[in-house]
Amino acid sequence: MCISWVVLLCLVLFLTHSCPALVTALPAPRYLTPNASTSWTNSLSAPDSVKFDDGSFARIILVSGSSDEVYGACGCGFYCEQTPCNTHLFAIFSLSYQSDQISKSDSPKVLWSANPSINATTLQLTSKKGLVLKDANGITVWSTNIGSKSVTGLNLTDMCNLQLLDDKSATIWQSYDHPVNTLFVGQKLVAGQQLTSLGGLFSLHVTRQGFFAYINSIPPQRYYTLAVNNIRYVQFLKDRLYIFSDVSSSLVIPSTNFSTRYMRLGADNGHLKVFDIHWGEVYDVFKTNITSCGFPRVCGHYGICTDGQCTCPRPINATRYFQPIEESQPDRGCSLSTPLSCDASKNHILLELHNITYFPFTQDPPSINPDLQHVNLDSCKQACLKNCSCKAAFYNSSKSLGNCYLLSQIFSLMSIDQDNTHLKVYIKVQNVQNVSSSDLPRQQKNHKKDKQIIVGSSLGSLLVMFLLIGIFALLFRKKKNANETEEYYLDHVPGLPTRYAYDDLQAITENFNKELGGGGFGTVFEGTLPDGTKVAVKCLDGFRQIKKSFLAEVETIGSIHHINLVRLIGFCAEKNHRLLVYEYMSNGSLDRWVFHKNPEMLLDWQHRKKIVLEIARGLTYLHEDCRQKIVHLDIKPHNILLDENFNTKVSDFGLSKLVDHDQSQVVTTMRGTPGYMAPEWLSSVITEKVDVYSFGVVLLEILCGRRNLDRSQPEEEMHLLNLFRKNIEEDRLLDLVDKYSEDMQLHGAEVVNMMKVAAWCLQNDFTRRPSMSMVVKVLEGAVNIVSDLDYFFSNPSLPNMRGGVQNQEVHVVTATQLLPSVLSGPR
Repeated sequence: MCISWVVLLCLVLFLTHSCPALVTALPAPRYLTPNASTSWTNSLSAPDSVKFDDGSFARIILVSGSSDEVYGACGCGFYCEQTPCNTHLFAIFSLSYQSDQISKSDSPKVLWSANPSINATTLQLTSKKGLVLKDANGITVWSTNIGSKSVTGLNLTDMCNLQLLDDKSATIWQSYDHPVNTLFVGQKLVAGQQLTSLGGLFSLHVTRQGFFAYINSIPPQRYYTLAVNNIRYVQFLKDRLYIFSDVSSSLVIPSTNFSTRYMRLGADNGHLKVFDIHWGEVYDVFKTNITSCGFPRVCGHYGICTDGQCTCPRPINATRYFQPIEESQPDRGCSLSTPLSCDASKNHILLELHNITYFPFTQDPPSINPDLQHVNLDSCKQACLKNCSCKAAFYNSSKSLGNCYLLSQIFSLMSIDQDNTHLKVYIKVQNVQNVSSSDLPRQQKNHKKDKQIIVGSSLGSLLVMFLLIGIFALLFRKKKNANETEEYYLDHVPGLPTRYAYDDLQAITENFNKELGGGGFGTVFEGTLPDGTKVAVKCLDGFRQIKKSFLAEVETIGSIHHINLVRLIGFCAEKNHRLLVYEYMSNGSLDRWVFHKNPEMLLDWQHRKKIVLEIARGLTYLHEDCRQKIVHLDIKPHNILLDENFNTKVSDFGLSKLVDHDQSQVVTTMRGTPGYMAPEWLSSVITEKVDVYSFGVVLLEILCGRRNLDRSQPEEEMHLLNLFRKNIEEDRLLDLVDKYSEDMQLHGAEVVNMMKVAAWCLQNDFTRRPSMSMVVKVLEGAVNIVSDLDYFFSNPSLPNMRGGVQNQEVHVVTATQLLPSVLSGPR
């Protein structure tokens, strides 16, 4: 060990007078990047790349640890779990050795990664910025935040801690301070930090009140609780995890006989397991407090766990409401035999499950809506039946009035020996058999009434009955022919994307279990096609006529192909089901990257510039390059999606109106989101310039890192447009630059210049706003911004709006005039 530090010190002293290079805790000839290069790519053909037997590969930049049979080793570099690779990680991973050679038969395990969802291609080690990770376009996707310090070396310790060192061998930055899903021996989790499983489904939080594990549903559901007051941090020491509070420390797990190296939060099941790099799994931390049935996904969705065995809820009155997703694999969970439909909510019923409990109720009681506290059982059940997103109701009562818990996602249930009198469990199902007489069509009831009159009255009534039968038959035949015509039309329209059966989409989305979000005309769910491609399936509400809005959207969006517009892969039109299948965008919508203040997710200036330009290019295509002009009408951060490489795509054309280039007037419905809607909505003059205005609002939000309407701010700063106008008048635009991003502050002059583009787009007089193609030219530096701008910005007060409707759509029918000069003139 002394020799290693001598080598390290010598290298540090050498690097002080030259460029940064690698420092390794392992002496030669341990695996090390040749020539200590300070720039690496993720090429499989690089001489220091290793392809493993399971198809994964790694370009190993640093190695550390020991190659003996006790400790194993870890490496640092680019890693991909399969070839060809979709996402390269810059990561720390486990390695195994055999005869001083890396074993290709033992697959590496990712222990830490800088970019869990961003494809990285190049890593640089620089003295001023430390480690810098870039994508294929040269855009920085991750970097170490070292301030003004200078880096002279990179070290990977025996305990898999990646460190940046200064010229005195002091640590400037270390991976231990940025935990992902793994905790190493010696590493701390301080109050406020968390571990998050790969994929983000599970998280482990350390707070001042305790140690908690959640499955990240909406809302999150807690499955592990260790309450300890005044926690400062937890630390993994040797083979034990300790909790340190302000007054004492307490042991969480007992001693083991293994040389444990790390504990990891599992991505599939939420277990917190201790591993030895050589021996593998040695201990499950949570099993000291949780039985095998207490984990959220042990039996999938709706599955009932009994002594580790999984079954579906039993049939009730010979009706089978649940079925296993895979008969041979009961732990995959269950699905509803008849999927829940909001269109048929009148047929929703609640099934009471006896001798059943749910994992959150084995821990501390979950959080509750204040409106559902101290209510009676019937009120609880009715609240779930009236809420379409509610999938189950739990009523917990030890007194006459109790608390009601409504959940939109249900994971594994747990059987108990006897019924819990304090917890009532109700699962919502679709009852297709028990339709009350009040739900029968009025015509059918009239038909029955006519038959009764005929039996007891005259021949004239009999003729009336035959007449009614004839009318019904004629209407039925007409409707059937219309449906057949529509079905034929759907199957023979040229250029339509793939048409899916509803059952196929139900299977693709695992019975619509993983909701990605909602908006526009419906709810979006994650799905996976048979070839492994991830998709987003949008279930539309309010579409009854195939040939109307729905078919227009399918025909139009299916024919549009642009790199900055979300691609429509397919659709479903079956009975009352209307669904669209879009490409999956792994980084979600723009709002989650702009409005929250998580330092790990703050976008830097280069990313924000790229996003703004790509939004503008997408809108330019819609306005000017399509056969039919498409006005989006609801541009906002929620409708701007980002893929794994942070490429930007405009989504949700359900609100768009198709306008021929020579069309001068349309009648449309006023739709959009307060705060993003242009002033001319009130004057009934609607052009593509409403999108330009909304783009201006979004642009300002991106640059300032806050919402247009932020009720958490003081009253005078609540409205961003008002604050923008004031700061323009006082020449203090720099004060608006996102204060949480140091990188944005460093590029303040460029940001302020782009704010002037936003001001141009926000002109109250829509004829003075630029076209989106002009915006693109300005952003690319080919055209200058006009100088005579009006800085009287306004957020229009829309009809029938109340406070607190930010990000909610409004629906007002209005005739909208499209000016011919604007539509046909130069843009």
